[in-house]
Amino acid sequence: MSNDYPRLRPVEAFPVEHEGQQFLALRDPAGYAPSVVMLPSGLVEVVALFDGSHSIVDIQAELVRRHGEIVPRAQLETLVDGLDEHGFMESERFAERRAAIEREFLDAPTRPASHAGGAYAAEPDELRLTMDGFFAHAEGPGPIEWPDVPGRAVAGVIAPHIDFHRGGPAYAWAYRRLAERCDGDLFVIFGTCHAGMRDPFALTRKDFDTPFGPAAVDRDFVDALSARAGQDGFGSELAHRGEHSLEFQAVFLRYLYATRREFTIVPILASFAHEALARGKGPEDDPRVPRFLEAVAETIAASGRRVVVIAGADLAHMGPRFGDPSPISGDELKQIEREDRAMLGAVEGGDARAFFDAVARDGDRRRICGYSPIYAMLRVLGRARGDLHRYGQWPDPQGVVTFASMTFET
Repeated sequence: MSNDYPRLRPVEAFPVEHEGQQFLALRDPAGYAPSVVMLPSGLVEVVALFDGSHSIVDIQAELVRRHGEIVPRAQLETLVDGLDEHGFMESERFAERRAAIEREFLDAPTRPASHAGGAYAAEPDELRLTMDGFFAHAEGPGPIEWPDVPGRAVAGVIAPHIDFHRGGPAYAWAYRRLAERCDGDLFVIFGTCHAGMRDPFALTRKDFDTPFGPAAVDRDFVDALSARAGQDGFGSELAHRGEHSLEFQAVFLRYLYATRREFTIVPILASFAHEALARGKGPEDDPRVPRFLEAVAETIAASGRRVVVIAGADLAHMGPRFGDPSPISGDELKQIEREDRAMLGAVEGGDARAFFDAVARDGDRRRICGYSPIYAMLRVLGRARGDLHRYGQWPDPQGVVTFASMTFET
């Protein structure tokens, strides 16, 4: 990007009220820019012109046309430089920042616990007490009753990936059933890639650091899966760097089993269902999708391991934070719940295509965040029946996120 033709990077923008004033917050879902920048309402129309096709002179002329006043070039350049300093502009400075961050991740021996100390406590004793509280919470399932000999009934799990402080008890509903009714020692985890990616799936061989110790990746399984799938499973590996949908599941598994059982994980980011819907296609019209999912099932069958498939998946995202024009009312929350539960009926039936169609029917009006991982899990399980243990909503003035906890038994 030339400073003469400023271009804002693809970032999330959502309204925020702070001390009685309205702002537009900018956030980088890819995590290259860690800050959240709040733009006063008067700057929004200016930054909207940072599209790479308007020069600084063009922007000055457009603002004169709209308001009859000249904005000094120095002011516009200061705004561009400020956004660039925070990593929000396409520029040489950002290219250098991105290259350094990506190299650090690729060179690291493990995948760091990128949300420790923020979304959850970094100190293990503090985090363990917090997670114990999810089970004892009034909305939780109660403490785990560890069996002398765990069963083998649970083959699949849907758990939220909302922040622990918002959805902790809902996680507990899924993971209590897993603890009590499963002796699995390998967990194939599908997670949402919130930033989107070039490939429908992304693998990594890196163990996941957690405050309870690393969740080790089964590299033999990953390599066998990659060979069977016949596609580049690592082309979008960088998407794993800051993605929380898998990290939160790894933390929960280490919490459950750190002192009880050795296990490994296969972390897989997924991003194909929304893309298919946007193209007006089916979820498997891209031949890489069925080939990969069939390879997962074949690798599970060949492994001889006690395997559980997990989807780290939230449901609806609605309200101004997510692009809707106005806050969600109480009646609308009830409508969202009715629509979510109807959609989850297809999930309980283990029918991947019926789930895809249930979301597609209204063009994904509710922005189902777990679209790809839930479809992938259902497809790999092959029509296992599901039980809904907990449905939840986290509303705030700017948006509502919904989520569910489910298990699937063979």
